[in-house]
Amino acid sequence: MALTLTYMEQQPKDQLPRKELFKERVTAKDRTYFFDVKEATNGSKYLTINEARKVGDKNEYSRILVFEDQIPAFTEGFKKVYNFLMDTEKVAA
Repeated sequence: MALTLTYMEQQPKDQLPRKELFKERVTAKDRTYFFDVKEATNGSKYLTINEARKVGDKNEYSRILVFEDQIPAFTEGFKKVYNFLMDTEKVAA
């Protein structure tokens, strides 16, 4: 699914913008990843991971939301994937 609107344009008009607590941008070849920690209006924190990539003459976007109470499980799973990929590279070398 290709989107061309910015995040603020996608929010409903009656919804207040989220408070941004932390931002990190990572560029990797033809993709850019945005890691944003935000605070919801109820005070809970969450992580958004956005991916932007060029496909032809259009940009495509993907988004993952990870809520504060899910961060430990998400991090554990990510560590396992990272370690698997690093161990696989060592074997292949």
